[in-house]
Amino acid sequence: MTGLLPDIRPIVLDEIEAARQRIASTIQRTPLFRLDLDPGMPDIRLKLENLQPTNSYKIRGAANALAMLSAADRQRGVWTISAGNAGQGIAYAARQAGVPCTVVVLETAPAAKIERMRALGAKLLPVPHEIAWKAMGEHAFPGVEGTFIHPFDNHDFIVGHGSMGLEILEDAPDTAVVIAGIGGGGLITGVGSAIKALKPSVKVYGVEPETAAPMARSLALGSPQNFPGWQASFVDGAGGRSVFPRMWQRMQPVVDGCLVVSLEQTRQAMRMMAEKARVISEGAGALSLAAALNGQAGSGPIVAIVSGGNIDIEKFRELLA
Repeated sequence: MTGLLPDIRPIVLDEIEAARQRIASTIQRTPLFRLDLDPGMPDIRLKLENLQPTNSYKIRGAANALAMLSAADRQRGVWTISAGNAGQGIAYAARQAGVPCTVVVLETAPAAKIERMRALGAKLLPVPHEIAWKAMGEHAFPGVEGTFIHPFDNHDFIVGHGSMGLEILEDAPDTAVVIAGIGGGGLITGVGSAIKALKPSVKVYGVEPETAAPMARSLALGSPQNFPGWQASFVDGAGGRSVFPRMWQRMQPVVDGCLVVSLEQTRQAMRMMAEKARVISEGAGALSLAAALNGQAGSGPIVAIVSGGNIDIEKFRELLA
């Protein structure tokens, strides 16, 4: 199956700028919020992608990928594989375009994400994590028909995410570091491509939870790796079992390093956002702030991408209690 996939090519600034225009009527231009921290703490600004219509950055890539499909591909309907955020983004864009949508969804996805995908009209097929991860690598799932939109290994999907990088440098031209959580790698590839094209001196760091950090391991060993001892956690939108070789090729040119944070640091970052900014972040969305706060990324200015806010409220309260 992999041999039939299109070759990987660099993402260039012109196509990111074109995508921004293409998706402007679907997404929000999200704000940068500067955290008021104690003296001596890093200068941190939050890129609040939790304020998107689907409460996640994935809508950027989904809207662009769907817009780039041919009429024939749209007519067949679309499907994807998701823990929830990509599924919501594609279901939202598909509903706007009048296109049927199916999501092969991780059965451990939070109820809030499942309910939202269903409300957006998506047909849901729950599966265990290992089956979904295998299908993402194969770009196929038995019995599902339609046009597949990969949740991260899709050029047009990644280009859409690059629009966020344009906004970051327009709103904070003094940015020294950008941090983004890594799940599949589509977010950091898109944002990193835009940042490096406009201001190569800016450092672009990924971040993963200590329970699922294959990119950090891959960078240390110089090749795409599995992560031994992978554990599920409340950080359900980031931290995969492995780095896919195709995504390794995409990330390497635009990622300067990958940081690792503990689950407790992530929980404390969620709490800080709630207290200081009244922001509800899911676990994956708080990884970037956790890494910025522990000093791994320097003094800043740092832009920490809050990738999403799709978390069950009861779970959020439990984590902050």
